[in-house]
Amino acid sequence: MAKRRANVDSDEENGASVNGSPASKRARTVDSDDEPAPPTNGRRASKGKGKARHKKQDDSEDSASEDEAEDIQEADRIFEEEHEESIRAALESRRGVHGGIADSGIIESIEMHHFMCHKYLTFSFGPQINFIIGHNGSGKSAVLSAITVALGGKANSTGRGNGLKSFIREGQPASEVTISLKNQGEEAYKPKEYGKSIIITRRFTKEGNSSWKIRSKDGKLVSTKKDELAAICDHMNIQVDNPMNVLTQDAARQFLSASAPTEKYKFFLRGTQLSQLSEEYDTCLANITTTTKVLTQKKEAIPDLKAAFREASTRFEEAARAREQKKKVDELKKELAWAHVAAKEQELQVAVEKAAREGQRVPKIKGNLEKVEADIAANDEEVMQLEHDLEALGDRQDLQDKKNAISAEIKVHKATIANYNNQTKTAAGEVKINNKQIEEYQAAIDKETKRLERDTESKRQETQHKLASVRAEMNEAEEELKAIQSRKSDVEEEMRRHKEAGSVVEAKQRELQAQIMNCDSAVQTCTRADQDRYAAYGKNIQKVLEQIDRTQWYGEKPLGPFGIHVKVRDNQWAELLRSQLGSLLTSFAVTETKDLNVLRKILAEYGNKNTVFVHRPDLFDYSRGEPPADVLTVLRALDITNPYVLRIMINKSSIESRVLAPRRADAARILNNMRSGTAWTLDNFTVTRYPEGGESSLPLNSRSVHPMLLVGSASDELQRWKDQKVSKERELQAANASLRGKQAEYNVARQKLEALNHDEKVVDDKHHKAKGKLRTLQNEMNEEMPAELGAIQHALEQSQKEKDVIIMQIEELTKQKTKVDDLQKDLVAERERYQAEINEFAHLQEASKVKIENAVAKRTQNQVSINHWKKKLEEEQAKVKTAEDAVAALEVEYQNWTKQAEEYCARVPANRTVDVVKRALDSTQAALKERERRHGASVEDMTIEVNKAKDKLDKAETELKQMTSLNKALKASLIVRLSRWQEFRRHIALRCKLVFGYHLSQRGYYGKVLFDHEKGTLQLKVQTDDQVATQGGRDKDPLSLSGGEKSFSTICLLLSLWESIGCPLRCLDEFDVFMDAVNRRISMKMMIDTANQSDKKQYVLITPQDMNNVVIGPTVRVHRMTDPERGQGVLGFGN
Repeated sequence: MAKRRANVDSDEENGASVNGSPASKRARTVDSDDEPAPPTNGRRASKGKGKARHKKQDDSEDSASEDEAEDIQEADRIFEEEHEESIRAALESRRGVHGGIADSGIIESIEMHHFMCHKYLTFSFGPQINFIIGHNGSGKSAVLSAITVALGGKANSTGRGNGLKSFIREGQPASEVTISLKNQGEEAYKPKEYGKSIIITRRFTKEGNSSWKIRSKDGKLVSTKKDELAAICDHMNIQVDNPMNVLTQDAARQFLSASAPTEKYKFFLRGTQLSQLSEEYDTCLANITTTTKVLTQKKEAIPDLKAAFREASTRFEEAARAREQKKKVDELKKELAWAHVAAKEQELQVAVEKAAREGQRVPKIKGNLEKVEADIAANDEEVMQLEHDLEALGDRQDLQDKKNAISAEIKVHKATIANYNNQTKTAAGEVKINNKQIEEYQAAIDKETKRLERDTESKRQETQHKLASVRAEMNEAEEELKAIQSRKSDVEEEMRRHKEAGSVVEAKQRELQAQIMNCDSAVQTCTRADQDRYAAYGKNIQKVLEQIDRTQWYGEKPLGPFGIHVKVRDNQWAELLRSQLGSLLTSFAVTETKDLNVLRKILAEYGNKNTVFVHRPDLFDYSRGEPPADVLTVLRALDITNPYVLRIMINKSSIESRVLAPRRADAARILNNMRSGTAWTLDNFTVTRYPEGGESSLPLNSRSVHPMLLVGSASDELQRWKDQKVSKERELQAANASLRGKQAEYNVARQKLEALNHDEKVVDDKHHKAKGKLRTLQNEMNEEMPAELGAIQHALEQSQKEKDVIIMQIEELTKQKTKVDDLQKDLVAERERYQAEINEFAHLQEASKVKIENAVAKRTQNQVSINHWKKKLEEEQAKVKTAEDAVAALEVEYQNWTKQAEEYCARVPANRTVDVVKRALDSTQAALKERERRHGASVEDMTIEVNKAKDKLDKAETELKQMTSLNKALKASLIVRLSRWQEFRRHIALRCKLVFGYHLSQRGYYGKVLFDHEKGTLQLKVQTDDQVATQGGRDKDPLSLSGGEKSFSTICLLLSLWESIGCPLRCLDEFDVFMDAVNRRISMKMMIDTANQSDKKQYVLITPQDMNNVVIGPTVRVHRMTDPERGQGVLGFGN
């Protein structure tokens, strides 16, 4: 240790300036986005407390000052003597002590997509030491470039390209790098927003686009701005553009193999950020010098300002005599101001009279326009009503669908009938063939029988007698069987009738149950309506009416809902009228179009879509549209208390002429007597009789509406529904009793059928026995016959059986065909009926469209008229507006002139005209100007001149005093900062020397670092172990060292410089490229030990060499790259 220290102390023999100290917090937190340029000469290095004084001297005078250089060297020597032991003790105390793991600012993981040679690469970093190894070309350096790019570094600082586009994998449109930074502990950056990790993703494309996404630990996007990334790097002291923090492959080779002393010194200044501080201090000193020159110029201008102020004051005093004449001018100006006001008042009176004349023609035009607008409104209501009627007709698509379905079914039946005909024709042909065969077989049998009659006549007669007896017995059984089957058919028909009657009763039973449920629902609805009388008209109608009362309307207060003014006189019509008038009964009406949207908005606020009409309050006479008094209409069936509601309903639904009838036939009879009209019936039909002849009858479109519409009292309606429920329950009980009776009758008939089935079975057995005897006798006869005759008879029987089967098939086909023909006739009739209804509906629809077209034509004509009167009104109103605008403008001018005159002076008599007062004022002002001409300026100008001169003098003296004080304070502060800068440099240099000597001793070498701050050089002097034996104590120049010795020495220098920077990241690429195995092993161990002793630092070291001969501890993580194959996938690595 003593010898190593002597080597370090020997720096003073060479005259080197040793100035070092650990980097200050200011040096560690300087923004690294802009790469600092180190000083190119030693002028900055020589600055100390006398820096401000020597700044004004040129470079030649600084270098020639040998006395000052000796003073600086002496100061450096004294500094080293004072601090060397304390720094050495601090370094020794750290030997063998493991540093802590950083809570923030280190890399947790990195992920690359299409970056350089990698298609996709991802792995996790260890918190302390990370080795990335692999063969050349495997993409190791791409990891370092990805870290630099992702953290906002410049592309050219990686040494791998001049732009981001060069990092995109060949053939790919874009590349993306994602890096995860640890963000924990007390110094975490915005922990509430980002959590324990900050995820930074940078994406860039071939087009040159680049973007950032900064996310939290849970993936939430926090920012996309580079300023946020810069703030994160500043907070965590990450400096990716600093060559000492991230030493790329090219920079590492240059630094390790061929860097000159000046380059090493530049690395020293840039890595410790001393060069950046130096440049900032240069800028400050230049600004102070510039400010001093400006202050000198300002000080020289003070006497001139004082002289100008004295001259202006003298001239102002000389003009005092002109003030009396100025007073007279002021009085004339006051009179002139009020003379202008009087003239403007006369002009205003003339304009008012003209505007009154222009406005007399407007009321007549408005009257004509209102008449045409009323006609337009009537046309609109007529069109709306016709469109409503057309919409009420519906599209009756159901008729067309039914017709199409029937047509399809008829087509199927036609195909079926054709098939039956073909089958019948085929069967008839087969019958003819069988008849021919039977005739042939019978002829052969007759011939053979005649031949044999002579031989077996007696025996055959006996057998024939038995056959006749058995046939009689079989025929008797068949007759009995037919009688039983006939009775069975009667019983089955009886059962069918009972079943159909039971089905009718069951249907009525279900209908009554549904009606009872409907009564229950209506009872509940009536109960609620008893609490809310407006429940039938929508949601929260009570609140809607209250809001209507509170709202200011352009026209009259809206009317509605209409149903509160309408009640049905006879409840038998209630259901029908509710269904057809339901939407109208819940409607509202306004008298002004401007109120339409306001009322709709109020209804919508409470969840309603009620219809709103615009109507003109008009109590017109509707009696001419009513039918004879004995005909019941909708109007006569209703009790309408509000006359306006009555007339709106007449306009919208023609209730004064709409007839009511119990049945469709009644409606047709009434309308036939009336010659024309429309009627609604209780059996849900709408019947129309046309004036030109013809009649249509269509089913009504029933709508589900609230049962409390058209009801007078909720309590009465509630009782009515309860009574109706009781009545329906009685009917249901009767239906249940009837159903039980039908079921009993059905059961009796079923028992009869079961008895007949038993009898049928007995008789059928008897028939089968007789048939069996007959077959036995026939077989006996056949056995007695010759074989040939028996064969012919057998063939005859087979042909007969086949014929019987075919005939039965023909009969069955005929039955089925007859059944299909009957169905086909019914379907054709039904299709014709639907077609007639479709034609009738089309006629009605076309008639409605013609009426709408005629009404639209009338509205178009009225629209032309309204456009004419509107244009005329606009022209007249434009004339009136022009006149009124002129009056308003004159009024404003009059008011403004009056106000300005009052602001200028109090009202004065203005009996003279403007011209007279103006002439008097001009003559007085001419005399005043003549006096001012002699003085060179007016009284006002001289007053302004004096004030300006005084302001300039005061402002210049104040600014000079403030700037002088500020400049002195800045100069004093800069001197203190320069002194501290030199002290920082001394501390850093001294620490670098001591750490360098310690690292060399790991190999058994001795050496020193020589700093020449004047020349800006950093040299290494190394004494290897072989020199001790061969050359004595003479140091080697770095150029004479071997490649491995030189690389090892430079690694020692790099580690010593790393001790002086505060960035938590240390990245080095191919540091051992020139080392032999021994130097590499020792360097590896030394770097691992140094990393372990470093507190809260993370190391990323890249090497193409293997790690087999290196002892790896628990703090070291080795990432092994795969063989160099472009387009590789996920990184394979091992620890």
